[in-house]
Amino acid sequence: MKPGYKAIYEQYRLSITSGLLKPGDKVPAVRVLANELGVARKTVETAWAILVGEGYLVSQGARGTRVNPDLVLARQSTVHSDISAAESPLRTGDTFRDLPGFLRLGMPSLDAFPYKKWLLLCGKAVRAMQPMEMTNPPLLGYMPLREAIAQYVNISRGLACTPEQIFITSGYNNNLRLILNTLGNANDKVVFEDPGYFFGQQALKRAVQNLHYVPVDNQGLNVGYLQHYHSDAHFVFVTPSHHSPLAVTLSLPRKHQLLDWARQNNRWIIEDDYDGEFHYTRKVLPALKSLDTHDRVIYMGTFSKTVMPALRVSYIVMPRATVAQFREAGELTESGQPVLTQKILAAFLSEGHFYKHLKKMRSLYSQRRKMMLAALEQVYPGIFNVEVNDGGMHIIAFLQNSTQDVDLAHIWQSHQLQVSPLSRWYNQTSKRYGLIMGYTNVRTFEEAVALLQRPARETQALLSVT
Repeated sequence: MKPGYKAIYEQYRLSITSGLLKPGDKVPAVRVLANELGVARKTVETAWAILVGEGYLVSQGARGTRVNPDLVLARQSTVHSDISAAESPLRTGDTFRDLPGFLRLGMPSLDAFPYKKWLLLCGKAVRAMQPMEMTNPPLLGYMPLREAIAQYVNISRGLACTPEQIFITSGYNNNLRLILNTLGNANDKVVFEDPGYFFGQQALKRAVQNLHYVPVDNQGLNVGYLQHYHSDAHFVFVTPSHHSPLAVTLSLPRKHQLLDWARQNNRWIIEDDYDGEFHYTRKVLPALKSLDTHDRVIYMGTFSKTVMPALRVSYIVMPRATVAQFREAGELTESGQPVLTQKILAAFLSEGHFYKHLKKMRSLYSQRRKMMLAALEQVYPGIFNVEVNDGGMHIIAFLQNSTQDVDLAHIWQSHQLQVSPLSRWYNQTSKRYGLIMGYTNVRTFEEAVALLQRPARETQALLSVT
């Protein structure tokens, strides 16, 4: 008896959920499988359509149909069924960043990246490699890239720095270690925003003995609180363009208040400008560093949000008086970043491709955010409240009548929706509750609705009893 579409669907679904077929594995073409089973192509097409609709398979055009590379399945074994939910990495949220899935935070649009142009620049950089570039990389970075970054931040972010002030690094943690090693001592008081970037605060908890928090409201960091309770802080970490995660902008009066405090007390402000390029309702705001006339701000930028996280290229704009100190500390702790990657990125910037890409992404992200907000309202009317800000790469769906965001996040994560519970980003007693979700890779309104509907039944069940 020839199998029907339901039998084919069930067999392949079982193969995927049991681990026989793994994420990224290719499945037979419709024509090939139809011939092999002796069934009509329409039968296989129907089974494939159901599996694609449920997220088990993805169609990749000429590359064929594959098991969804972003698929994360719950463990089927009952051997460890006695492990408490609190021990699950999905529940704690501590490791969700590295799990594949949808609605991931800080992930630029992968479908709209200019792959062809990037590949051309890669080939050109490889062919132009010189023997001298195969030795140890420059400690502070490849000079053409430092020049391109200096030009970019001066024009687009309002800075006034030279290429000699640029230090190329491998990312946020590298920046933290380098800054603290260069300008800090073991007992220095360090202040972080509350709520604040989850992985940043986790890194600081491991690196700093004297860590404190200052609350954030709708005007950004409460500088008055800082001055009253932590005026002796040596470092203050801020995300002034788009606070992480609340996405509010540090108000202009507070910017001047913070800069005056740093100048008068000889303190350091570390500005994390992780996605300051993405403003949608008005022109891009200049960085806090652009107002810094006394060189008390250490500016950190990254290409993880604007190009790709896998690039692993970030940078620090060093205050002029500290360049020698950074070099001295770097000689002991740093080894430089790969030159080939820096050459490709330098060409991407200097030839104008980066600026075109940013312009395209601002328009695209603005559209995708609107789609995500509309889908959220359609699937969960009356459950969430969203405070729309001027920009950013994520939204926060605040819970209107519940504090169960950790349990809710666990449910959504089990459906491969890698959201984060807002309450986990707080360290003090006053908290807000909701789900932080990225939207930059949601391509259509229909896709947004389909993703949000995955945990709808369990979401309603949880919130109906809280």
